[in-house]
Amino acid sequence: MSEDAQDVVLIVEDDPSILMVLSAYLASVGYRVLQAENGEQAFDILASKPHLDLMVTDFRLPGGISGVDIAEPAVKLRPDLKVIFISGYPAEIFETGSPITRNAPILAKPFSLDILQEKIQDMLK
Repeated sequence: MSEDAQDVVLIVEDDPSILMVLSAYLASVGYRVLQAENGEQAFDILASKPHLDLMVTDFRLPGGISGVDIAEPAVKLRPDLKVIFISGYPAEIFETGSPITRNAPILAKPFSLDILQEKIQDMLK
């Protein structure tokens, strides 16, 4: 973890129950969790928070914006930001052709919370 105590994870997920479960779980294992239910909230957090370590984002989000649409500018703005995609439709993420999808892990829903934690730990080493 970073010297300033906890690693900060932004979760972008439009399903309130999934957002709640992911947030509660990651907070319980020691992460500082920020939440966004859509692209607009995610961009607001990305613009206003000076420190973020990792973003977990759903691919399909309301308003015609995808997790890739959020991740690409976020990583340009913050080159050290790590990204994990989650989706019930993981093939769609690859179909975007975005370079970010070559390096970012993609977890197909439903996935194990332990697997998510392992991916986060590996990425934040």
